[in-house]
Amino acid sequence: MKNLLLVLAISFISITSHSQEKNESEKDYSKNVSTLNNTIESLYHVISGEKGAERDWALFKFLFKPNAKLIPSWKNKEGIYEIRYMKPDDYIKNSEKWLIENGFFEKEIHRKVDTFGKISQVFSTYESFYSEADEKPFMRGINSIQLLNDGERWWIVNIYWTQETERYPIPKEFLR
Repeated sequence: MKNLLLVLAISFISITSHSQEKNESEKDYSKNVSTLNNTIESLYHVISGEKGAERDWALFKFLFKPNAKLIPSWKNKEGIYEIRYMKPDDYIKNSEKWLIENGFFEKEIHRKVDTFGKISQVFSTYESFYSEADEKPFMRGINSIQLLNDGERWWIVNIYWTQETERYPIPKEFLR
């Protein structure tokens, strides 16, 4: 019986100490997704940074519902618009090096939100800069962001975006 109690005590201490180590090394991102506004602001913040700055990819992934998609659209060489479906990990793999080597800040300049029940559709107009000190953006566009509130937090389900072009300038209703 003493041996059983000793084994249980050692197991409890081991589990407790492992649990504390895990909690101390993991960041609590719950405030980042507590409101729709916090979730959108966290999205823009986490991909932005000066040249050489690492991004918090754990936070980035935390924002997204499992199986979420990031869907950029662009015009190919033949002038046809295309889209690409990426998971958050694909975005990190394809963008991380460029973001760090070049610097990148995406700043929201206008937002239109439509909500029904627990789902929201956000049209978020952005400007992109290489540095926070830049005065003129090198690109503008609109992120179409779909979100779900599961009763505990906000999740990004999809982000579908396109850049402004000469032929398709951002409409006035989606600017400041």
